[in-house]
Amino acid sequence: MPEVTALDAAFFRRWLATAAAAVDREADRLTELDSAIGDADHGANLKRGFAAVTDVLEKEAPGTPGAVLVTAGRQLISTVGGASGPLYGTLLRRTGKSLGEAPAVTLPELAAALTAGVAAVGQLGGATVGDKTMLDALVPAAEGLGESFAAARDAAERGALATVPLRARKGRASYLGERSVGHQDPGATSSALLIAALAEVADA
Repeated sequence: MPEVTALDAAFFRRWLATAAAAVDREADRLTELDSAIGDADHGANLKRGFAAVTDVLEKEAPGTPGAVLVTAGRQLISTVGGASGPLYGTLLRRTGKSLGEAPAVTLPELAAALTAGVAAVGQLGGATVGDKTMLDALVPAAEGLGESFAAARDAAERGALATVPLRARKGRASYLGERSVGHQDPGATSSALLIAALAEVADA
């Protein structure tokens, strides 16, 4: 993988555009996963939200990495229904705020900011790793990002797969009790898509 040194606003806009394309492509699969243990709307909600993010970033073209993520997070909160909007919006807004107003950031700076964003998601949802939520993908991804983009992608994918045997302890899926076992968590799956898009852009 080529060494990415400085990550500017254009890099972050490409990341979110790539993530939007991935969500669009996988929306039916995300909804199928959500139909087993949720409201069957995760794919459709995220597809609408990330399409709106792409539109607003094209119109406003924020000039710093932090501003790109804060703008995207705000848009997700305003357009995505259910829990996904506030959770993903908080992830991106808090990560963006942690990056500050720097015109470009390094990988270690992004890893630290993402860690802060993931922590904010945990506070908002009251969840932790093992509860069968998006944190099962995001926490290992943030840790892996301290090493490389590829390590973050692989850790997120493993984390999403590891939700299959878990019993859900938070969110709508928790109402199912033991019946939530055996299904991959849709939030962890979409989170892994987001991190995979990041690695894809870094590798381009």
